[in-house]
Amino acid sequence: MRDSLDDLFRRVLSAKIFVNRDLLRPDYVPEDLPHREAQIFRLAETLAPALRGSRPSNVFIYGVPGTGKTAVTKYVLNKISQEGKKKGIALNIAYINCKHDDTNYRVLADLCEAIDARVPFTGLSTSEVFRRFVKILDSTSSSMFVILDEVDSLVKKTGDKILYDLTRINNQLSRAKVSIVGITNDLKFTEYLDPRVRSSLGEEELVFPPYNALELEDILKRRADGAFMRGVIEPQVIKLCAALAAKEHGDARRALDLLRVAGELAERAGNDKVTEEHVRRAQKEVEKDRVVEVIRTMPLHSRILILSLYLLEKSKGRNCVTGELYELYSSVVKNFGLEPLTQRRISDLINELDMLGIATAKVVSKGRYGRTKVVNLCIPVTNLREALQEDPRMMAFMNK
Repeated sequence: MRDSLDDLFRRVLSAKIFVNRDLLRPDYVPEDLPHREAQIFRLAETLAPALRGSRPSNVFIYGVPGTGKTAVTKYVLNKISQEGKKKGIALNIAYINCKHDDTNYRVLADLCEAIDARVPFTGLSTSEVFRRFVKILDSTSSSMFVILDEVDSLVKKTGDKILYDLTRINNQLSRAKVSIVGITNDLKFTEYLDPRVRSSLGEEELVFPPYNALELEDILKRRADGAFMRGVIEPQVIKLCAALAAKEHGDARRALDLLRVAGELAERAGNDKVTEEHVRRAQKEVEKDRVVEVIRTMPLHSRILILSLYLLEKSKGRNCVTGELYELYSSVVKNFGLEPLTQRRISDLINELDMLGIATAKVVSKGRYGRTKVVNLCIPVTNLREALQEDPRMMAFMNK
């Protein structure tokens, strides 16, 4: 084992593939964001009034994954913050990823931390944490931007109470000001919101269109110039990464992941070139990781629905009809101590699974018996096990 590890370390250390692989990571914000000039200008135009002491409108940003929503938001707020420092204007910025911090308490604790107000990890009521946040923020007399990234994850789990409070917080502030930037991949997200929250949060709305293949190719070339050693990428590699990502709704994050993982596979193998074959292998790796992560972070009812579909296929075979699936889901969900969602809501969740590529849902004719929807799981069982393994209750069902 020692010899094989030594060989591995030698191979990786001698490989001359990367200069700085971090330039290919999705959380890296470059100095320029090509093909998002219009969105940058529009967002900056909306948020810039903070530089003269006014409260900017709340902004709601929509778009499918990988369209630059988070990068543009961070870029614009970074520029506004720099300009504010030059003018001696106090600006606080709190960036919260609601997929990770998905409880009201955690969000409020993060907001307190952004203004150097510490609260205990647990033990206080959310109303008390909110009261402390308002009091301390108002004592700073500053403007604050609250960025709620993937805000749909928070609302689907805990409801929209925190959004209701935040969109009305300025009524409780006499000296400070708060503006909210909400970001979501779910284009139907506002359907979950109370109409009062919807109107307050969406004072300004900004939609990010997907990138096309040529735009993705340009983005990859710019990042690759700094990320890779000169001459290590074969000519068609970037074109292939861009083309594959363009099929996935123009997802720049996926294109960058493909290129980075392709480089890492070449590095591990001790190769001196990144080839199309590395990209094809990277596609399989990225697809597996994406499916596992998507399922792992889904709301509980969605995961129970996927589990129910797996169990139904295991007992009855493929082409499950929605009536049978709903019946089994209702039985399984009660074992988790929950009440089943309505059939209509489950039908919506099935459509979401179809959109994500986790399942397929087709309406088929049964002749004089009418039409029904047939559902099939279309991910490997190994991926499903990996995604659900952190929940012993689900694994108990899978292992029956």
